[in-house]
Amino acid sequence: MQTRKKYIFLTFLASWLLLFFFGGDQLRRFAFFSGRKAEARRNWPRWTDRSLLKSFADPEELQRDGDPALLSPRERRAAWLSVHKSSRCRMETCFDFSRCERHGFKVFTYPQERGQPISETYGKILSSIKRSRYHTPNPEEACLFILSIDTLDRDHLSGQYVRDVDEKIRGFPLWNGGRNHLIFNLYSGTWPSYTGELGFDIGQAMLAKASFDTQSFRPGFDVSIPLFSKDHPQRGGDRGWLYQDSVPPKKKYLLVFKGKRYLTGIGSGTRNALHHIHNGKDIISLTTCKHGKDWEKHKDTRCDKDNVDYERFDYQELLHNSTFCIVPRGRRLGSFRFLEALQAACIPVLLSDGWELPFAEVIDWGRAAVVGSERLLLQIPSAVRCIHPERVLAFQQQTQFLWDAYFSSVDKIVHTTLEIIRDRLSPHRSRSRFLWNALPGGLLVLPDFSTHLGDFPFYYLQQGYNPSEKFTAFIRVVSQAGSLSQPILRLIQAVSGSQYCAQIVVLWSCEKPPPPSGKWPQSAVPLTIIRGSGKLSERFFPFGAIQTDAVLSLDEDTSLSTSEVDFAFLVWRSFPERIVGFPTQSHFWDPEQGRWGYTSKRTNELSIVLTAAAFYHRYYHSLFTEYLPAGLRELVDGLAACEDILMNVLVAAVTKLPPIKVTQRKQHKEGVAQQAQCRDGAAGTPPPGQRSPSAPHSAPAKAKGTAGSRRFSQRQDCLDQLADWFGYMPLVSSQLRLDPVLFKDQVSVLRKKYPSLEK
Repeated sequence: MQTRKKYIFLTFLASWLLLFFFGGDQLRRFAFFSGRKAEARRNWPRWTDRSLLKSFADPEELQRDGDPALLSPRERRAAWLSVHKSSRCRMETCFDFSRCERHGFKVFTYPQERGQPISETYGKILSSIKRSRYHTPNPEEACLFILSIDTLDRDHLSGQYVRDVDEKIRGFPLWNGGRNHLIFNLYSGTWPSYTGELGFDIGQAMLAKASFDTQSFRPGFDVSIPLFSKDHPQRGGDRGWLYQDSVPPKKKYLLVFKGKRYLTGIGSGTRNALHHIHNGKDIISLTTCKHGKDWEKHKDTRCDKDNVDYERFDYQELLHNSTFCIVPRGRRLGSFRFLEALQAACIPVLLSDGWELPFAEVIDWGRAAVVGSERLLLQIPSAVRCIHPERVLAFQQQTQFLWDAYFSSVDKIVHTTLEIIRDRLSPHRSRSRFLWNALPGGLLVLPDFSTHLGDFPFYYLQQGYNPSEKFTAFIRVVSQAGSLSQPILRLIQAVSGSQYCAQIVVLWSCEKPPPPSGKWPQSAVPLTIIRGSGKLSERFFPFGAIQTDAVLSLDEDTSLSTSEVDFAFLVWRSFPERIVGFPTQSHFWDPEQGRWGYTSKRTNELSIVLTAAAFYHRYYHSLFTEYLPAGLRELVDGLAACEDILMNVLVAAVTKLPPIKVTQRKQHKEGVAQQAQCRDGAAGTPPPGQRSPSAPHSAPAKAKGTAGSRRFSQRQDCLDQLADWFGYMPLVSSQLRLDPVLFKDQVSVLRKKYPSLEK
């Protein structure tokens, strides 16, 4: 038995040795004997692997990532550093914060020199800065400086290239090596490498630049902006193609591209490979090489067929009917189609490696775009097919928000740039990333007001906050108070009787001193008197005495009952971002005169709730005073009865929603208007009684008609000028009126909460 075991063992050993010596070379090929080989097999296949990509592309094309004569990344970096010697600049090292401490964040634009032409686009940028709330004509107050020299196009082959910039800026006494300066640029470099070279030494200046490379971008110092055309609107801008809160229909195409194909040079590798994903069904990829002067010299075998297919499809139609739009790099990293895709709610699929996306410091592009890799182009179709429809809808809605909030006009692009820089000056009071990426957007959220979401009227529902349960009654008075029979005293008694009233604040806009405290009626809530200057815009000043979220704005001759006030306040608590009130007006477009019209006739349409009797959030006082430029407030002070229109326009521009009208009593009683005025004929001070829900009955018919006609004409002018300033008409019309439950129903009065509203 032992001998048999010995023979079996020797036979097994001999067989193993023979297998090792004669077949060991084959065994070593298995991953079991080589961990390194196993790891190598798990790596992504080589881009030029013939066996994997033979049916898709020629290896020669795949290996040609660009013109071999172009600069390498290291050489491009060295060329950039030779121009931008302060490449390590940060706000802490290259920005003088002391200039911003005394007067805050103020921006000064250099005066334009004679004989120094500027492009139309740069003129829009300078105009946007001058229209902003940060502009100052005094360089001593400035925190940031903007050159008057056009630096947008730094391609020396361009007709708009400005020469000898170095010599010019060195002659500016405020240049200071570029410190606290911001330079705008859209095009840098030239054929064939298109580097980031600007052709002059920027020193310690910040760059607001399109097509920014991540290698040359200085985080926390520079600002990446989008590339936009000279036809981009100055203000307002066209709205996005997807309406708010709407579900878009299923689109015909999944993925589209239509654009130029570069036959040689930088950017040609990506666009030359786009035809591989075209299937002619739900993926359309069309290119043409028919551009440039000598395209026929370089055309390949595909050019003729591509040019024919290219003409079969309309570009705008593809944008409208596609879910995803490919946005590849061109000669530079950015392209116009990026903003075109955003506006069209066509989700951008970015193929531009190394591109610092516009405003990426504050915008979360992962919620609005698909960032792909140029080397993984063939994976794009399968990747977008895997995105769930609910996420696709969220992407589309986010594209519309970003377009409207930051990119639809030159004003918004420039103002976003300035707000980003301003936030860097006070990081502890800067906007959070959530505020930048949620309605209504970072431009309309003032960090000086608060950094807590619960203090703004926009995030109650989303964040689970509730507005305060009390309101402040804010009454503007322009006439001397007298006996207890006067309307203002009855108004104070009615408002103070509300269980939700926390305090009453009276703005005394009269040169005469207010009556002594003994002549004011006794009320259950505190009564505060504030002396005003008489300006109409002052009624929307963010007074520190207003502590509640809700403000009930009233004119001295407004007549309201306690039930009306209570019901309107409860309605406002359900819609804290809107204006909720009683007297309404509407606007319309007059095609004959080619302007916006204003009407006070009672119709089913309403778009304005007069602030003679209206609830709104106190944050709108801060927006009115601090967000709007001084020019608009001066317009309000110069035109009687314009301030409430501007407040309605502002709230509509922020929320994109109409105001809400609530129930009024059938017979709305008005008090007799005071005849004694603060200042007879004072400019900008409307006579009392004309701001109430209905006109007073005591004025003579002729005088009333003359004053009413003049006031109506001023309102027309005000509305038209506001539409021109905003660049569009923000007001939104509505046919909604909210009444209490069982209002005017044929049921017992005991079942109704507000029976007095029906009297």
